[in-house]
Amino acid sequence: MKLALITDLHANREAVQSVLDHARGQGAGRYAFLGDYVGYGADPGWVVDTVMGFVDQGAIAVGGNHDAGATKGPSPHMRLDARRVIEWTHAQLSPRQLGFLEGLPLAKTDGDMLFVHANAFAPAEWEYIQSRIEAVRSLHATPCHYTFCGHMHEPKLFHLSGTGKAGDFVPTPGVPIPVPSHRQWLVIPGSAGQPRDGNPAACYAMFDIEEQMLTFHRVPYDHETAADKIRQAGLPAALADRLAHGE
Repeated sequence: MKLALITDLHANREAVQSVLDHARGQGAGRYAFLGDYVGYGADPGWVVDTVMGFVDQGAIAVGGNHDAGATKGPSPHMRLDARRVIEWTHAQLSPRQLGFLEGLPLAKTDGDMLFVHANAFAPAEWEYIQSRIEAVRSLHATPCHYTFCGHMHEPKLFHLSGTGKAGDFVPTPGVPIPVPSHRQWLVIPGSAGQPRDGNPAACYAMFDIEEQMLTFHRVPYDHETAADKIRQAGLPAALADRLAHGE
C-alpha cells in the first residue's frame, strides 16, 4: 500500500490538483492530509471540499493552525497578512465546511504511524520542528516508529536509532529512501500549496508501507494562475508574488 502524505495545502487549488494527479499516477492507494487546508490561497472552499471527499473514502486528516484560525479566529501570533486571509477565508466557507475543519483531530494514530500537523509533544501549541532538538523531542513523545507532520514548509527527514543517535537530511526528490522500522522516523513532506525552499514546485511524499520506502516528490503547477486568483480576491499581493519564487 502506497500512502500519499500531503500537507499545508493552503487553499491553492492548482497545486493541490497537480499533487493529487501525480500521486494517483504514482499508485497511491490511500491518502493522509496533515493540516492547513486554508490560509494564504484563494480557493479555500474547493480545497476543503476535496479533502472532505477523500476523508469520506477513508483518508486520514488532521487539523492545522490555519484551519483552527478559520473557525475560532486568527491567532494573535499570526502575521498581519495571514490574519487578513484567515478573516477572509472564514467568510468564504459554508457552515458544513467550517464544521469539518472544527471537527478535525490535532493528531491521529494508525497502527505504527502518527499523523499530526505541528509536532507530537504539544500539537495544540503549534511549535515548529526546525532542528534535531525539536524532532527528537517529538519522537520521544510517541511510541510510533513513523511520525508524519507538516507546519514546516520545507521537506525534511529526521531519524532516531534505538541507542539515541539522531540524524537528519534534506531529501532528493524522486529518490526512494529506505526507512526501516528498527528506527524512529519523522517525515516533513513540505508544503503542497506554498513551498518555501526556493523551489516553487509543490511538495508531497509517498510512503510504501510494506516496502518501508519513502519518496519525496516535487510537482510543478500553474503558480501564475494561483497567484492571479489571490490578487483578484483582493488578498495581499505578497502572498501571490511568493508563489513564483517558492518563498
